[in-house]
Amino acid sequence: MSKKPRILVVNDDGITAPGIKCLIEVMKEIGEVTVVAPDGPQSGMGHAITIGKPLRLDKINLYEGVDMYKCSGTPVDCVKLAVNKIFKGNKPDLCVSGINHGLNNSINVIYSGTMSAAVEGAIENIPSIGFSLDDFTWEADFSHCRKYVKDICLQTLKNSLPQGVLLNVNFPNNSKPLAGIKICRQANAKWAEEFDERVDPHKRNYYWLTGVFQNHDKGEDSDVWALEHHYVSVVPVQFDMTAHHAISNLNGWNFNV
Repeated sequence: MSKKPRILVVNDDGITAPGIKCLIEVMKEIGEVTVVAPDGPQSGMGHAITIGKPLRLDKINLYEGVDMYKCSGTPVDCVKLAVNKIFKGNKPDLCVSGINHGLNNSINVIYSGTMSAAVEGAIENIPSIGFSLDDFTWEADFSHCRKYVKDICLQTLKNSLPQGVLLNVNFPNNSKPLAGIKICRQANAKWAEEFDERVDPHKRNYYWLTGVFQNHDKGEDSDVWALEHHYVSVVPVQFDMTAHHAISNLNGWNFNV
């Protein structure tokens, strides 16, 4: 009998979030599960790490048959501690992050703690996937995601991923049946941000970030299009942020130094 794959599960919504519970339950069907997740919500943390203060890592028992730890740090801290202190360098076969309450499509991938945890897994050369659902509520229904999560993970374990590449997977809500899986690119879309200015009881101004999501991309091969048409979007992403196409242009500049 082949050995079960070892799977690291992380998230950014916190260790008690319903999304990670769903992900844990699906991963238990595939392999041996270790969970390291923040002790509270860490949404929008991006690739932040904790410097200058101690990190806490406490073993807890929430789900039977799962090796589980809560961490005082960021989602990326969780992956770093898992690799170094729990797996002790004997890296897991798969790192999965989520399932996030809210989409991480288009530009959101830059800010996402969910995706940054998966990116850190890829930096460690672990096949990694971030999962997100188009529902911000704590009562979100993840049931329609389960079979897709399992299949995508099994395919990743079977086929592996190119070095430095991870998957960003986003699910539509369950308002109607899913149309299937679409491999696509990140859309050219972003938030038009505004800061609502308010006054606190001490008469001091403060600001609350708001905004409207604007899609400037009309292509039918983007993650935004896929989700609008009720597909599960799967985007291969990478942590190498070099603009390779711009190198030849910059080499033509005449620097006078």
